[in-house]
Amino acid sequence: MRLLYLGCLFLVAAVVDNALAENNDSLTIYSSTVGYNINQNQHIHPQQIPGFGVVKQHKIMAFKKGRFELAYDDVSVHIDPTTVTFNTPDNPGAAVILDQNYQYDLVGSDSLLQKYIDKTIAVSYDKGGEPSRVKGQLLSTEGGLILQKDDGSLITLRDWSEISFPELPGGLLTKPTLVWLLDSKTAKEQLVAVSYQTAGMTWWADYILELDRNKDCQFNLNAWVSIINQSGKSFHDYGLKLVAGDVNRGGTTQVEYRQMPQASFMEKDAGFQEESVFEYHQYALPRAVTLPQNSTKQIQLFNPITDIQCERTLVFDPFNNQHFNRSRPVTNADYLVYVNQKETPVVAQIQFKNSDKNKLGMPLPAGRVRVNQSDSEGRLTFIGADQIDHTANKQTVALTLGNSFDVNGERRQTNFTRGKNQAQESFEIKLTNGKKIPEQVTVREHLYRWTNWSISEQSHKHNKINANSIEFNVSVPAEGEITVKYTVVYNWPDMNN
Repeated sequence: MRLLYLGCLFLVAAVVDNALAENNDSLTIYSSTVGYNINQNQHIHPQQIPGFGVVKQHKIMAFKKGRFELAYDDVSVHIDPTTVTFNTPDNPGAAVILDQNYQYDLVGSDSLLQKYIDKTIAVSYDKGGEPSRVKGQLLSTEGGLILQKDDGSLITLRDWSEISFPELPGGLLTKPTLVWLLDSKTAKEQLVAVSYQTAGMTWWADYILELDRNKDCQFNLNAWVSIINQSGKSFHDYGLKLVAGDVNRGGTTQVEYRQMPQASFMEKDAGFQEESVFEYHQYALPRAVTLPQNSTKQIQLFNPITDIQCERTLVFDPFNNQHFNRSRPVTNADYLVYVNQKETPVVAQIQFKNSDKNKLGMPLPAGRVRVNQSDSEGRLTFIGADQIDHTANKQTVALTLGNSFDVNGERRQTNFTRGKNQAQESFEIKLTNGKKIPEQVTVREHLYRWTNWSISEQSHKHNKINANSIEFNVSVPAEGEITVKYTVVYNWPDMNN
């Protein structure tokens, strides 16, 4: 199964490359749903960046007839050498690869010194405040430098200002390099196409939502993609495609793809264009881009969309939509009692339908959403932010912007009894409203003790949301309060049989 997924990955990459001009350099970046949690202003180890890139690049290189070594040093520092492919597109079969080496013993002070053990170097240092220079055979680098001068005497240096080396020793490189042993049929220059995977790259969406202060709930939407490149290589004038979702890379990360149908609002002259590849969809930018090393680049995802309809909601949920999976009934009367001993904020949310009718109708890539609204003088005010996962067409997006200042809630356990194969529990949820207008509040309760339950008593009608969650939709009077009461009964079979 892992080989199948890995094969699919390279099929995707191959089709991506064919969509561009045959000999154009291209880059396909795969994201993860957690990529948007990265603080791009801090250094992150490239192997920890939740995403990767598939690079395809071309270069004209000199060939020799027969067996010879060909060095290719235009690759990323964090290349996965096991994913490299090599071909000569203008002359298929011009050469056969006999073996491949990935050499990454790069030039550095320590590596140079190690290469010059038992060889002669010149070292500049201070001696009594005066500059001095000594030349000798390097014997050791442990705890400093030990040199043997021409007269056989030894000198130990712990501090120095400069070391002179006669030349760059063999085996050290200035850049990571692929070295192929080729069996070539030609001595002419050939166009070489190389592709590989690299760590240190990811992307996510950044959405900017502006609420209309004059409408009940309506907003305008801008969307950008943020791309991180810490692969150890800059990409100049590359074709760019972005795939939303994660790929199973044969034992490294277990991930999934989200199908992304064509969106009506992504016009041809807009930023990215969508297309179907194999069972997946991805975004293609119809122009070349430059992604410098150690950079974060932003590109508009689609044209701004106006007048999207939404709904404002207040939600009281002490467990913050937590899910509970139980293998046995929970019969401890004080279980999660701490939640019932403190006032819980009522959160403010906006919800909207991701549908054609609402001017959207495409799966939205995972990312961050920042929400603004104009004040009475027309100045934009930041009012909250949230994150979304990959959101499919026709799904509802719920954004939590913050806590309500005037509406608050308190949850209290009022009774708990336990029988042989049964437990009964009662709660009161008191909501208070300091506003001069009534407010609708959704009270969300999670029935966490066991999977088989029923509501035996209730002050307000409930709606079943899923296997272990219910909601009460109530109106809290202006400058008043309301109390929601309910009793839940849990039943389970005899666990000893």
